[in-house]
Amino acid sequence: MSVPMGEAELRQQLIAKDDEFKRLAAEHQSYDEQLKQLNRRHHLSEEDRIQEITLKKKKLLLKDQMYSIVQKYRKEMKAGS
Repeated sequence: MSVPMGEAELRQQLIAKDDEFKRLAAEHQSYDEQLKQLNRRHHLSEEDRIQEITLKKKKLLLKDQMYSIVQKYRKEMKAGS
């Protein structure tokens, strides 16, 4: 019986093996960095607020896509054991 793989370990394995997952993770990280830069500002303009909302939506979409890949990979692992 194998020990279930941790979430962080699985993500690292997918980044190494799956080009699509790797691309999604890099894009997600990029949006996260942009949000951090926006949040460092003391005052956000209306344009900044719109950009913040847009970045959050894009990050969430990427997270959903990454989750879908993780679930598919887990099913494949389970079927193969």
